[in-house]
Amino acid sequence: MGLDMYAFSVNAEFAGDTQTNLKTSQADQERVARKSLMYWRKFNHLHGWMERLYEEKGGTAVFNCEAVRLMAEDLDQLETAMTTGSLTHTPGFFFGGSELYDDDVERLKEFIRLAREEIKQDRAVFYDSWW
Repeated sequence: MGLDMYAFSVNAEFAGDTQTNLKTSQADQERVARKSLMYWRKFNHLHGWMERLYEEKGGTAVFNCEAVRLMAEDLDQLETAMTTGSLTHTPGFFFGGSELYDDDVERLKEFIRLAREEIKQDRAVFYDSWW
């Protein structure tokens, strides 16, 4: 077990104004056109940042299997947090240690680039996790 983290995009039209807890059914699959963007494991620094974003956007559930949408301005804030070193350790039983790995940061840079491209293509970008 551990913290598994995912980024994906869907058709922006399907997502509408949804900022948290995007739910899809089997019948929605064609309209949704879900596309996987990135996967991380135990990158708790990013997870903590996403949890704060989820709460800012009105999310109230335990942040596990709950999606949060990333808008262009959210990606700007995430990039700033990454470059200024303000992604902080988020403790949790399944979340891994406190070290911030260079590989995670490089993958985060790639995700931000991919997410911006997806948004330009009229897609909605979400982060989700399971622990």
